[in-house]
Amino acid sequence: MIEILNSTRLDRAKVTGALVGDILHTLKRRSTVGTNLLDIDQWAKEMITDAGAQSCYVDYAPSFGRGPFGHYICTAVNDAVLHGRPHNYTLADGDLLTLDLAVSTRGVAADAAISFLVGEARPAQSVAMIETTERALAAGIAAARPGARIGDLSHAIGTVLSEAGYPINLEFGGHGIGSTMHQDPHVANNGRPGRGYKLRPGLLLALEPWVMADTAQLVTDADGWTLRSATGCRTAHTEHTIAITDDGADILTLPTQA
Repeated sequence: MIEILNSTRLDRAKVTGALVGDILHTLKRRSTVGTNLLDIDQWAKEMITDAGAQSCYVDYAPSFGRGPFGHYICTAVNDAVLHGRPHNYTLADGDLLTLDLAVSTRGVAADAAISFLVGEARPAQSVAMIETTERALAAGIAAARPGARIGDLSHAIGTVLSEAGYPINLEFGGHGIGSTMHQDPHVANNGRPGRGYKLRPGLLLALEPWVMADTAQLVTDADGWTLRSATGCRTAHTEHTIAITDDGADILTLPTQA
């Protein structure tokens, strides 16, 4: 299903997106050395509930997961990259943490992810990976405009990732979003320009470049959800929900806080 939102629902999407951005901003600030991943999940639950919003994750049970996810946020550390299920782990200095959050308010969802280093350590390879995913996301957003094709976005993202030397996995990528979290069209993190669905104003897309340092192969953790790099290398993941407008694309999941 591909949804095209009218102006009323786009206004709701902007509210949901701002909430997602603000929650991630707050969680990044709180996630310090000594923080437990289960604490982050609890903080996310409290902020979602206080806002009168609904989690897109708690009851989420797709074919690639083992039963309902059962948590309010994805927390992926170091070699984990996607669908990281919160567990009893305490963050250490230099850990690379990805927080991925999707919520719904008034029937419209938004989805975003951030990767960052915890504490004071700044391993150069980790910094480079994070910056590359951010640049790839910016390139994908810049390519998003009415009349463009999904392949144009995929190509823009993939060009940045491949030029930086990262293998690209095509199993998971960006997606349409609206009344539900995951919709068509799929937005792969590499592709051929001029191919695929033609973008229209009112379309919401969640673009999410992610990389692993030296492999494109994923393995599933024992929890049935967390996806890790097959070689144990570090990973990074950045995501925004955007709305296609007459003039290009609006980023909905930027934080409103300084």
